[in-house]
Amino acid sequence: MSVAVLDQIKQMKLSHFKGVGTPLLVMAALGMVILPMPAYLLDILFSFNIALSLVVLLITVYTLKPLDFGSFPAVILIATILRLALNVASTRVVLLEGHNGPDAAGKVIEAFGSVVIGGNYAVGLVVFLILIIINFVVVTKGAGRIAEVTARFTLDAMPGKQMAIDADLNAGFITADEARERRIEVTSEADFYGSMDGASKFVKGDAIAGILILFINIIGGLIIGMVQHDLTFDNAVEIYTLLTIGDGLVAQIPGLLLSVGTAIVVTRQNTSQDMGEQVSSQLGQDKSLYITAAIMFIMGIIPGMPHFAFLTFATVIGGGTFLNSKLKVAKAVEIAEQEQVEEVENQQQEAEVKDLSWDDVNHVDIIGLEIGYRLIPLVDKTQGGELLNRIKGVRKKLSQEFGFLVPAVHIRDNLDLDPNTYQISLMGVTVGEAEIRHDHELAINPGQVFGKLEGIETKDPAFGLDAIWINQSQREHAQSLGYTVVDSATVLATHLSQILTNNAAQLLGHEEVQNLLDILAKTYPKLVEGLIPDILTLGCIVKVLQNLMNEGVPVRDMRSIVQTLVEYGPKSQDPEILTAAVRITLRKFIVQELVGPAKEVPVITLSPELEQMLHQSMQMAGDDGAGIEPGLAERLQGSLTDGAQQQELAGDTPVLLTSGILRSVLAKFVKYTIPSLRVISYQEIPDDKQIKIVSAIGQ
Repeated sequence: MSVAVLDQIKQMKLSHFKGVGTPLLVMAALGMVILPMPAYLLDILFSFNIALSLVVLLITVYTLKPLDFGSFPAVILIATILRLALNVASTRVVLLEGHNGPDAAGKVIEAFGSVVIGGNYAVGLVVFLILIIINFVVVTKGAGRIAEVTARFTLDAMPGKQMAIDADLNAGFITADEARERRIEVTSEADFYGSMDGASKFVKGDAIAGILILFINIIGGLIIGMVQHDLTFDNAVEIYTLLTIGDGLVAQIPGLLLSVGTAIVVTRQNTSQDMGEQVSSQLGQDKSLYITAAIMFIMGIIPGMPHFAFLTFATVIGGGTFLNSKLKVAKAVEIAEQEQVEEVENQQQEAEVKDLSWDDVNHVDIIGLEIGYRLIPLVDKTQGGELLNRIKGVRKKLSQEFGFLVPAVHIRDNLDLDPNTYQISLMGVTVGEAEIRHDHELAINPGQVFGKLEGIETKDPAFGLDAIWINQSQREHAQSLGYTVVDSATVLATHLSQILTNNAAQLLGHEEVQNLLDILAKTYPKLVEGLIPDILTLGCIVKVLQNLMNEGVPVRDMRSIVQTLVEYGPKSQDPEILTAAVRITLRKFIVQELVGPAKEVPVITLSPELEQMLHQSMQMAGDDGAGIEPGLAERLQGSLTDGAQQQELAGDTPVLLTSGILRSVLAKFVKYTIPSLRVISYQEIPDDKQIKIVSAIGQ
């Protein structure tokens, strides 16, 4: 048989004996109550009782958290039962054998009695009673009250803690396993302090029992000694007082130790520090100790005071505090130097050992926001920053409008920026920048106001309107003058929303399109089945959807879009042709976005001669609009700008109506020069709508 197998058999045999100590103690306590015990066995058990109490006390001192000693209430119960059983056994021996002399109940009882009495029974009795009163009135009563209040507060706070755990779990701050562990900890804490409330009652009852046993032993001993054994009164008092006080001390000293341990546990904070660390860190304040040393010194030099004692303590406290502060500084310097050395060594090791990987490549953020250091309070929730919530609201609103999930905004501080400046970037390219003041509000001039404001003149970064930075106290006054007043977080969020709206096509990539198709497939599986790659490639579909977003058409109606692609995909793979087909399918939605439920569509048109000229230019230079003669392009832009302004003044959305061949080219031509002008083709006018020509543009 191998050595490993033998070790395993030994461990299995030893495992059968684990956990038998507590049942043996309980059975021994019952035996002590029922069976007579010799004096030497009492000495052994009394010594064991004292050792057990010391161990328990020291464990309570060095335990980091009260819950780490969760078995403490059960230990108190067992130790109390053992001590009471010893009292019964020692009382039996004292009353039966006490007439034989002071050592009749064992050496331990005799030694404790002789030390306390010191030859004077009255003094010994008073000292013993004081010890019991201290244990009963001060330590036990105070610990019991604290345990009761703590148990009540812990149980009352339990539902709130459970709700807090559920809230953290729902918010994603903790995992399900962490939530389960925290629930177990909360339940264990409530059970522990509830048990401590009951265990403190055992300690209190033990102190009361000690007082009663004292009087019973003295009175019973005097009666038995004088009546049954013909002892004189002086002899009986000497023997039985010595034995009774010794017996009481042997029992009460462990009781006092357990009472102190109970008080330490219930008064401990639930932190990961032992008692020594807590006391030294909280009492070792240099300022308080120096003041104490000064007061002791002043008291020491007052005539009539014990100079030596006060001055000695003043010197010890002051000198000790000075040396301790020096040690703290030296230790802090040593730790800082050690951390610096370790950091350098770690960096050297990483530089030597770690090879380059893909994790070392910095990828650009889809949407990035960099802020100067004075704008950090906007994103710090502890300082009342609302920017994160505003950006979350912008993403939610735009996602609902666009029809796909807008990517998250990566926010970071940039010390290279001016303190009040922010930059918005898309795919690593800066597309917006402005300067704002987080402690001011922006009063925007909507076009007509009734007075002037004092402040810092600026431009609204989103729409370029005239605006003024004002103090928060001027808000109501500015609103009364007709200004639109918004806070700095709203200014930034609005600017971000405007940029994302103008560049929505860049946010729609392959991953987003695939997610849209997967969601559609859950409801219309046959429609999506076979689309990719049998009919069209994913890249082609992405290009079509990006074209729609570039022209301000959301992709919320994916069912209609995919139906059109399935129908026209076998005929053409050109994204421009497919985009035109999808726009015709979505014509009711497109026109509704422009004029709402109105029956008439006010439009700007091009003269037949101008359209013919533009057709010829396209045939010569392609479909990107670059073939338009510069002079003609300038005149066309001016005429379209005037026509768009006229429609805006009339309260209508500027719409240019042209042929399907020119629509895409003209849409690109006016996208950045006249962003408010929408270009639609004749085929995109629904049958239930009438065209109203507002103006016609010639050559």
